[in-house]
Amino acid sequence: MMEKIFMHRVLTLFPNATTRKLLLMFIFILVFWVVYLASKDHTKFLFSLRSPVTLNQWNIFRKSIHPEASLDPAISPAETELRIKRIMEKLDQLIPPRPFTHVNTTTSASHSRVTILSPQDTYCRGDQLDILLEVRDHLGHRKEYGGDFLRARISSSALKAGASGKVTDFNNGTYLVSFTLFWEGQVSLSLLLIHPSEGVSALWRARNQGYDRVIFTGQFANGTSRVPSECGLILNSSAELCKYLDDRDQEAFYCVRPPRVPCDALTHVTTRNRNISYLRKEEWSLFHRSNMGVEMMKNFTSIEVLPCNRKKNIENKCQIGMKTPFPSGYTVKRKWITAFCNQIELNETKIINDCLKRKLIYLMGDSTLRQWIYYLQKVMKTLKYFDHHGTGIFKTHVLLDTERHILIQWKKHGHPFITKNLFSVKDENYIPREIDRVAGDSDTAIVITLGQHFRPFPIHIFIRRAINVQKAIERLFSRSPETKVILKTENTRGIYLNAEMFSDFHGYIQNLIMRDIFVDLNVGIIDAWDMTIAYGTNNAHPPDYVIGNQINMFLNYIC
Repeated sequence: MMEKIFMHRVLTLFPNATTRKLLLMFIFILVFWVVYLASKDHTKFLFSLRSPVTLNQWNIFRKSIHPEASLDPAISPAETELRIKRIMEKLDQLIPPRPFTHVNTTTSASHSRVTILSPQDTYCRGDQLDILLEVRDHLGHRKEYGGDFLRARISSSALKAGASGKVTDFNNGTYLVSFTLFWEGQVSLSLLLIHPSEGVSALWRARNQGYDRVIFTGQFANGTSRVPSECGLILNSSAELCKYLDDRDQEAFYCVRPPRVPCDALTHVTTRNRNISYLRKEEWSLFHRSNMGVEMMKNFTSIEVLPCNRKKNIENKCQIGMKTPFPSGYTVKRKWITAFCNQIELNETKIINDCLKRKLIYLMGDSTLRQWIYYLQKVMKTLKYFDHHGTGIFKTHVLLDTERHILIQWKKHGHPFITKNLFSVKDENYIPREIDRVAGDSDTAIVITLGQHFRPFPIHIFIRRAINVQKAIERLFSRSPETKVILKTENTRGIYLNAEMFSDFHGYIQNLIMRDIFVDLNVGIIDAWDMTIAYGTNNAHPPDYVIGNQINMFLNYIC
């Protein structure tokens, strides 16, 4: 009945016979099409009709870069940008601009006054020794603001002992310098003026002003030859660019595309420093070697520290998640002794083998972690080096013990990586991506270090990477909370190097950032900054006895 009514209305609306035939033919085709689609799954096809081809090609391109990753709706790029902005605002408050007219108005080590508070003839082991510092300029005038970059240390050369001191800035030209007297004997005091506040202000302004202190040269494969091309974190060029983008974490690297060579042909990169500076001409006088690292306590004699029958026993074993104070320990006879947990000396091959049995250890970072691979290979003869192929010393390094099922791997972090040596970009990845590839379990440990290669670049580059690493660790803990993660802070390095690019002031700020970003994560801390000050090595790659103590701290965390 309903069909007759429908047909009657159609004939009424379309009295012309030709029109009726066309309409009936259209209805027949439409019914046939619906029946056909119902018999097959054409959802994807229908979607493709609604989506432009260029969008589909873009998605394929993204998947070819990171096939294992998709955009996580829980991660907001706007949230990351806001976090970066907030950290930058805090740092700008911490390092306010300081006027500079002449070196005579900057902090002078020789004119400043250092006073020991409550001095004694002798001190007891475990006592705290406090020093008041009043800074003055080269004309003897009292300064009314702080911000000087200082380094405090106590030492006993005969004992090969050392420890960091803690500096508190009152922001009015006075500082409190506190030393914990960890050992007995003759102890020398040191307070170095690394940079006056005016120099700190100049370094901070210059650092955040440009990206081009380092020249990156990419090597593109073209048949049997290689074509060099300019690369960088930022490129101001009108030429066609290859953009290597991690779209999730917003990490990018660029190269000028060579003529008739695809962007995928980039295989290697090398770097060199550019002869460029964002410091003003008059500011360079602050960074002459004679004006950096000047002793402020050279007229002070050593003090006598007695045992006084005091011995503080620390019962809690070193473990992941402990908060580390500063100083976190000290060295005596080149042995590092922690001040906040009970550290076990793991120095015998059998003990270390038992500790590492069935462990998967991933070292992610710079060459200061690659030193761990070299050290372990020398002291643990059961660990055999596996040739991972690749180019140069920055290729992936692997140590294996097949009998005990031990694997230790080092991979360099992603851009920026600064070295004159040619290194491959085909086997590298950003640390967050490497963490995402780790399944994790109770026998898996990850060690991360960042910093040295970021010093010549604006600080927001480092902040973004640290935030992305933090998010990756949170993802790891959500799927494998028993995996152990340890952060190794930066080492100090030589004062005499190019201060604008590599000053330890940059490393100090980066350490503050790391501690702020990772404060709520259940991770272990190896305070290499504190350790290298205590040892007084002043070398980005400290000697083996320092590396051995870093590794011993690591083993205490995982065993």
